[in-house]
Amino acid sequence: MAAGGKDKCHQFADVICLNRYYGWYVQDGYQLIGAKKAFIDEMNQWMNTEPNKPFLFTEYGADTDAGAHKLPSVQWSEEYQCEYLTMQHEVFDMFEAVVGEQVWNLCDFQTGEGIMRVDGNKKSVFARDRQPKAAAYVLKERWETK
Repeated sequence: MAAGGKDKCHQFADVICLNRYYGWYVQDGYQLIGAKKAFIDEMNQWMNTEPNKPFLFTEYGADTDAGAHKLPSVQWSEEYQCEYLTMQHEVFDMFEAVVGEQVWNLCDFQTGEGIMRVDGNKKSVFARDRQPKAAAYVLKERWETK
């Protein structure tokens, strides 16, 4: 769906499903704090628009090159992906209406050549050889404590 306050068909849905990438496609990299604020602002708008509907996040994620480590974190590093996921989860947890979440995608996969992808889509928590990235442990901890 479009952003809160801009979507034209939300009133017809029983559940609002959103794909959001604050911190990756929107206010990425060093702007992660601003991305969190923008995400919270959108969710507050949604709560004003549809206060009684459940929300399900059907996509969120940040591309990560397995084995790339940077401190301070930068995009494509495993540290950044962990920080990104943690930020997303903090926002989800602020809103009781958020009833589910599905990270995009479980495993990396090959895509066509292009400047937006470095050897495939890498927003997953498992590399193409199915070995876990650091983010897999962020999700494991989240799922075990919920």
